[in-house]
Amino acid sequence: MKRPEEVTLSRDEGEALIERLERDALSAEDRRVLVKVLTFYFWLLFALREAKLSLKRLKALVFGEKGKKREPPGSGGAAGGGGGTGGIGTAGIESSVRQGAGERGQAEASARRPGHGRQGAAVYGEAQRVECRHEELAVGERCPACGRGRLYRLPAGIEMRLDGHALLSAVRYELEKLRCSACGQVFTAPLPAAAGPEKYSARARAVLALGRYYLGVPLYRLEGYQALVGIPVPDATQWDQIERVADCAYPVFKH
Repeated sequence: MKRPEEVTLSRDEGEALIERLERDALSAEDRRVLVKVLTFYFWLLFALREAKLSLKRLKALVFGEKGKKREPPGSGGAAGGGGGTGGIGTAGIESSVRQGAGERGQAEASARRPGHGRQGAAVYGEAQRVECRHEELAVGERCPACGRGRLYRLPAGIEMRLDGHALLSAVRYELEKLRCSACGQVFTAPLPAAAGPEKYSARARAVLALGRYYLGVPLYRLEGYQALVGIPVPDATQWDQIERVADCAYPVFKH
């Protein structure tokens, strides 16, 4: 696929083009620019896919094809006679078991991906969605900051709030954002008062503490369960929230 002509737009030109697109006021030149942008986008996807396939082929040439898993030791030799020269001795079986366990442990360790425990809003697939609109501002109105430009809509800002039910649920707040086309000032809709100031509510922390120390559910198992229901909470994050409950309860325990 031949490389198409690149499109160069400044930030002001891009924002002006978006504004004309939203107002359905595109000129013939605007349409030509958008066709070039889409053509370059599809070419870039094709180039990335080809690069990925080429890298995979190069890896196979250098390191060889990925080998098949080793079969566990069969029972045919052992059936040939216990303790005889044709059978597998006890030491051989123990060695094979230890080797297999070691290989499984290495595979599990390499499969684990190191991380910092933070989760983006996109992973909360089953979160309830609440749209928050500006009460005093609307698209098309004059900017209250500079008085010159008009407000247009940006992608919504995301704020997550996790609450405690059975076990944890989440609410996704989509905050409407408006930007002035002249001065660039951005106006974000406020969160409702019910959202609270923190991502994890006191009830959510209490549920985590009860799940671990009353129900006896290990943190890693609760992490897997929450991932199944679409509200993932890493075990390290659970521990941080449980520790905050302990800090609050310790004065009562000490007394």
